[in-house]
Amino acid sequence: MKVFKKILVGIVVIILILAAGYVYFYQFEKKPIKIGGIFDLTGATSDVGVDYSLGVKDAVHWINENGGINNRKIELISDDYAYDIPKAKALYAKYTKELKIELIQGWGTGDTEALMASTNRDGVVYMSASYAAAITDPLHTPYNFFVGTDYSTSLRLAIKYIKEKHPDPSQPPKIVFIYPDHPYGRAPIPAGKKMAEELGVKYGPDQIVGLGAKEAIDQLSKVKEYNPDWVWLGGTVNSCAVVIRDAGKIGLGTKFIINTWGFDETLLAKAGPYANGRTYGVAPAALWGDSVPGMDDIMGAHKKYASAKTHTINYVKGWLSMMVMAEAIKRVKGSVSGYSVREALETVKDFNTGGLSAPISFSATDHRPNMQVKIYKIEGDKYQFVTEVKMERDTRFIGW
Repeated sequence: MKVFKKILVGIVVIILILAAGYVYFYQFEKKPIKIGGIFDLTGATSDVGVDYSLGVKDAVHWINENGGINNRKIELISDDYAYDIPKAKALYAKYTKELKIELIQGWGTGDTEALMASTNRDGVVYMSASYAAAITDPLHTPYNFFVGTDYSTSLRLAIKYIKEKHPDPSQPPKIVFIYPDHPYGRAPIPAGKKMAEELGVKYGPDQIVGLGAKEAIDQLSKVKEYNPDWVWLGGTVNSCAVVIRDAGKIGLGTKFIINTWGFDETLLAKAGPYANGRTYGVAPAALWGDSVPGMDDIMGAHKKYASAKTHTINYVKGWLSMMVMAEAIKRVKGSVSGYSVREALETVKDFNTGGLSAPISFSATDHRPNMQVKIYKIEGDKYQFVTEVKMERDTRFIGW
């Protein structure tokens, strides 16, 4: 009888343990993984921000419909901060304090840099669309990540391309930098000037054109006096289009090379015919519809989910950001947290994006995702791939 009671007690204990394990698994391991989204849908950079946000959102739909991550769905909780830093801070506080979110898909350089101290303190992974080199040094910004070639590396590569393609070796190429007086616009300029000096590329006086500019005649008249071979445009699509249109009005015979947020598939329609044959873009990702293996999933997802008709490289970049975060979550052994996802991201090496970008790598000492860009040109009313430009990882350049 005593033996029977012991067996019965043992069975009950086992059942209770299994039940407790099941409850834990159901309540915690099967709960959705919450991710915050801070997007610009109506502010100064919404011309590129809307499509980027759709790329993130559609990637979440696609992941969830294809089994989630380790059998868990993603719950994306997002809002518009209208490119306003106080609003970004308020959203961050809501996500992290009220909703206990430790993973965020963010947006611009201003909000990213304004939240750096908070993400470090709170252990929140902030994967943004700001590709500022200042947040690539994990010694100072351990929780900041992004998937596009950083702005400084992109500008260094643009200068490298200009130097290599210059037709007259007896005369150095000349360039002028035009950008908004904003953290995003200013971020790569010191790196670009240093690279120009090292390669023997001359540069003239900088010109400031705001993100909301409606005209740029005065600035371009000063550029025309310097008569550069190239102009670097560091704004977003709308302001870059204004510069190109006004350059045509005053007959400025230069070529334009444009950063990643100023060059997309809507630029030609906004900039007009003067863009033809003289406009180049520095792109960390494939343009929409490029013939690469990873494009099939994106185009299928866009057709199925997207609430807007636009589809640009910015959608591709948003998609990539979410897919890389998902890859890191997949690698986590144990509970998903800002700390565990950060550690997982730093194990990502040569992540194959299906040709949507160069392979992506992070480490505990270097958060630069890659060191190469694609160069595209607008020619004959079409966007044509020109070449890829790359450089070796140089630890001297981490963080600037």
